[in-house]
Amino acid sequence: MNKQEIMKQYSKEEDKILIAKILDKIQFTNQKNKVQTTDFLDGYEQKIVQRVLQQMGYKTAIFYGGYEEAERKMVFFFPDKLIDLIEQPLQNSKMIKQEMKVVTIKLPKDLKGQYHHRDYLSGIMKLGIKREKIGDILVREDGADILVQEEILAYLLTNLPELIRFQKAKIFSKEILELEVVSINFEIMTILVAQLRLDSVISELVHTSRTKANEIICQERVLVNYEIRTKNAVILQTGDILTIRGKGKFKIGEIISQTTKGKLRVEVERYV
Repeated sequence: MNKQEIMKQYSKEEDKILIAKILDKIQFTNQKNKVQTTDFLDGYEQKIVQRVLQQMGYKTAIFYGGYEEAERKMVFFFPDKLIDLIEQPLQNSKMIKQEMKVVTIKLPKDLKGQYHHRDYLSGIMKLGIKREKIGDILVREDGADILVQEEILAYLLTNLPELIRFQKAKIFSKEILELEVVSINFEIMTILVAQLRLDSVISELVHTSRTKANEIICQERVLVNYEIRTKNAVILQTGDILTIRGKGKFKIGEIISQTTKGKLRVEVERYV
């Protein structure tokens, strides 16, 4: 399948831009025999790239975000002559070490437990850094490890200490092998719905009306398994990841029971 045929499958301009970049990187890798990388991609973008790679029959690419469970990942395109590198432990890969670094922020005692993911991300955004240059932010009580592209490392180390919220913190860089992986925290919720229709579930999760839930869906603020959904009648399944922009991220759990009136009592994990 050629470039034009692949591009025709997508209508959104941002999707076309992403695909064009991916196809250019594949072409450069094949012509120059050099490894190429993307920025950090979110789950939706990763699905698009995976689909394109499958259509192209391209097998020498790896998705990696610094640790096995990472959500945001970079894609590394390897030429055929370097295919053996894919079999190595990724943390030990010279290419990974060159392209991806960790910025660690250690908070003073009086700030422990007070900062959350949004506090670290918004601070970085204030410095004019684009979101795609930042991977996962692993938050602990005493600070955070932030996955970043190597090209912005020096800038962050120089400018993060200038932010008021981090003036008392210790800020330094380290290698991927030194990354302190933390478990993802969930808040368990239980919702009551007639069925696992998208609009019904959203209405319960964010405590709003079905009308408002449908507005949120129409505004393209809802992703199921990292793909935007604009139809309110989509039926969710156990294990689905539901992202509501501006409201949070959720994982649909098991149906616990059914009421005498036929409503479903469903367990949901909310990312915190």
